Amino acid sequence: MRDGFVKVAAGTPEIRVADCAFNAQQCINLIREAEQQGVKVLALPELCLTGYTCGDLFLQDTLLDGAEAALKAVLEATKDLDMFIALGLPVRYENKLYNCAAAIQSGRVLGLVPKLCLPNYSEFYERRWFSSGAGVHDYIQIAGQNAALNSRQIFLCESVPELAVGIEICEDLWAPDPPSNTLARAGATLILNLSASDEVVGKADYRRQLVSGQSARLLCAYVYADAGEGESSTDLVFAGHNILAENGAILAEKRFACGLTATEIDVQRLAYERRRNTTFVSEKSPESYWYSKFVLETAETALTRPVPPNPFVPADHGDRAERCREILTIAAAGLKKRLKHTRARTAVVGLSGGLDSTLALLITARAMDMLGRPRTDIVALTMPCFGTTSRTKSNAEILAERIGTTFKTVDIGHAVKVHFQDIGQSMDDLSVTFENGQARERTQVLMDVANMTGGMVVGTGDLSELALGWATYNGDHMSMYGVNASIPKTLVRHLVAYVADENQETDPKLSAVLRDILDTPVSPELLPPKEGEIAQKTEDLVGPYELHDFFLYYAVRWGFPPRKVYRLALYALGDKYGREAVLKWLKNFYHRFFNQQFKRSCLPDGPKVGTLTLSPRGDWRMPSDTVSTLWLDELEGLE
Repeated sequence: MRDGFVKVAAGTPEIRVADCAFNAQQCINLIREAEQQGVKVLALPELCLTGYTCGDLFLQDTLLDGAEAALKAVLEATKDLDMFIALGLPVRYENKLYNCAAAIQSGRVLGLVPKLCLPNYSEFYERRWFSSGAGVHDYIQIAGQNAALNSRQIFLCESVPELAVGIEICEDLWAPDPPSNTLARAGATLILNLSASDEVVGKADYRRQLVSGQSARLLCAYVYADAGEGESSTDLVFAGHNILAENGAILAEKRFACGLTATEIDVQRLAYERRRNTTFVSEKSPESYWYSKFVLETAETALTRPVPPNPFVPADHGDRAERCREILTIAAAGLKKRLKHTRARTAVVGLSGGLDSTLALLITARAMDMLGRPRTDIVALTMPCFGTTSRTKSNAEILAERIGTTFKTVDIGHAVKVHFQDIGQSMDDLSVTFENGQARERTQVLMDVANMTGGMVVGTGDLSELALGWATYNGDHMSMYGVNASIPKTLVRHLVAYVADENQETDPKLSAVLRDILDTPVSPELLPPKEGEIAQKTEDLVGPYELHDFFLYYAVRWGFPPRKVYRLALYALGDKYGREAVLKWLKNFYHRFFNQQFKRSCLPDGPKVGTLTLSPRGDWRMPSDTVSTLWLDELEGLE
């Protein structure tokens, strides 16, 4: 459970209707299997000790006594287990019957949570047997123990303070105001739902949406444990649809099968998101809620949950295409507004033949299309100098021609040499001055051409470069509107690939040049080529962008500490890069991220298109002179 990871599971035992002893043993078998898998929190279905489909037998003492004996058997079998378990049974209290979840741990009944919303429509008749638990709060005797009967209970884990468990039962989630709404505001970060939801066509999708949406709305983890095989099929079929979600994302799911569905939730991540989200208002009230405490042994949790190596890029190809269309549209809409507001006659783009400037041009073309203006209103400038290769120069020319821009070539070599003479910079000194002098000259040309044509300069730098400070201050760092400002490098690549695919049939020449650009090593091309090939490869200098985008996502978007980022990076990308490289580039990331904040503190405007941007006016506020010592110290001693 270190780093906030807690192994949770939903279990569906195979039961027999009204055979409480058999059902107890099936639950015990699942609990033991969960223990072997390292599960710390387990939810079992609604009324699983009796079966949900017992009908009028629920009113008979014989069944109710059998359910209590079954609970006692489960308590005895689990008294030495380090696991929080919730399972369903009917409970008698003051001549009423309640559909309850029993929260148990180490042989103790921590509490009984009664169902509030009883369905009595279509195939459901729960009010025939059960009473709502609304307003019920007392201590009762059950299975030889004294336990609280109260729907407003939250179970707090003392060893993992971010883990607080709330429980609701089946229909509670389907109601207009689910109990989980108030449970979450009262501190619950994990909601368990003990369910017996029958299966009809289309219901699984709706159930999935409910669980996902509720976990997103409440910034919580949600474990939905559904009844399955063994329930009566007289009129209904139960599919055991188990769903485990976290903050809107479904982490694991199983349907039409008994057994366990397990994954790890990240309660530290949930706690961070609640701190960050100012509209999530806590309402923790000891007067209104009963808080029970329990302890789980703290241990390392083996990860099995999905951790995508490219968190900014959808894994599914269909989703990726839709996401690419949406991003291009959002970015183009931002530029469209700026062009219209400033009445710019042209949009000036510095075209290098590399990925970022290619994407900026593609976005600018869409903005012009939205405005109903000719693409000749785009002035694409290529500015070859000492590091320019024939490959990138040719690709820039072909790209501009296929897009239909006004194209110009301005060789800046002579101007840069004169400038170097003026300041006493030797052409043999391939220092940072040699590199940055070219970048600033290009920016000057772009700005002046924008003045000449009554236009504005469209920036090309991406989010990954901004995070690392991989931009020349007042060089490519500067523009009048930065369309790529919140698009990380890994996503830039997929956006360009999407446009190449989109034009495969309609414009094969455009598609071909885009694919060659994708195959070209990322480089600022500020050092002379070696035998005609690019001499300066960015990822050799600052590290793989795939790693840096991963670091950026978890360190900034989720606020994870460095050791946790390192752990996740090893889990997702360690086999590809190795432990030594991951740690090396992670240290490099933190060093550059802090030291280069001054470049982000004065960024040009640019549209936010995803969940993260580093704009000083938007997502990220950090002083330019912040010290990175605490973050780097945390990485010392790691291997």
